[in-house]
Amino acid sequence: MSEIDFDGPDPIYVQLSAVLERRIKDGTYPPNRKIPPEAGLREEFGVARNTVRAAIKVLTDRGMLRPVVGRGVFVLPWAVEGTGPEKD
Repeated sequence: MSEIDFDGPDPIYVQLSAVLERRIKDGTYPPNRKIPPEAGLREEFGVARNTVRAAIKVLTDRGMLRPVVGRGVFVLPWAVEGTGPEKD
């Protein structure tokens, strides 16, 4: 839980999204693979369900993650720095 500063000026969901983004970029969460489930992230970081969902939404809106109903949340291939989606 040391990666989250509960007394810091930034909202917790913003801090959590930054941690998840770092893990995506450093390969901890590789492209086309699932990130840990919501319950696992809640337990690891000691945060509420809504906090995890808000952090995932930030990265989904940025095109780094893709939730798949019933399967989990996947890292998109172009989420890793230096790559991008195919353009026509």
